[in-house]
Amino acid sequence: MQVKTKAIVISSLKFQEKSLIVKCFTLSHGLKSYFVRDAFSSRKSNQKIAYFQPLTILEIEAVHKNKGTLENFKEIKIGTPFHSIHSDIFKSTIVMFISEILHHSIHEEEKNEPLFEFLEAALEWLDNHDEIANFHLILMLETTKYLGFYPDTSDVNMPFFEMTEGVFTPFHAISSLTEHETNLFKKLIDLKFDSDKKTFHVIERQIVLKVLIDYYSFHLDGFKKPKSLDILKEIFS
Repeated sequence: MQVKTKAIVISSLKFQEKSLIVKCFTLSHGLKSYFVRDAFSSRKSNQKIAYFQPLTILEIEAVHKNKGTLENFKEIKIGTPFHSIHSDIFKSTIVMFISEILHHSIHEEEKNEPLFEFLEAALEWLDNHDEIANFHLILMLETTKYLGFYPDTSDVNMPFFEMTEGVFTPFHAISSLTEHETNLFKKLIDLKFDSDKKTFHVIERQIVLKVLIDYYSFHLDGFKKPKSLDILKEIFS
């Protein structure tokens, strides 16, 4: 089946000497993996490789056999040209981290248009703004809406957040956040990308990030702590 769709690059892996295996989250078919032959051997190899930087938004034509094997691109072009995401050290570190989060979070070959549209809009926002210290925290929390485990905020005034059920409770259980962690988590729930207030200090931001990673681990089978986590902490320390 020939397909024309937008796609967000989640990861790329060098295969043998000259080729790439590229995992994309597509608008039309969810998660797909593609084989790019001779990505490192042609005159246009630099251009080709640039297409597959983390979270690049592409417009692709591809042949989908839908047999659980690697698919093939017929044509690729940049869907949304970014101006700063891959050249700014802070933004590129965030993007590397978020791509790992998505790599361990999105597993189904089913389309999820709302999630795609949210990620596309969020990346465009990141490319055009400079106050980005909380971006990855907000994105991780908002993404849970589309993955099915956004916190239930109906009892948000309760002092503890229980991780396995995703609810606020009056009592502290083994899987609950402390009262301090819960208060920081509540602050995050109130944040939007355009919030210009300096909500978290460095240590608080690291606490919230650990809470989010633990929360993902509770709700997603096989979720792994991103390798780029230490780099992210270093950049924003």
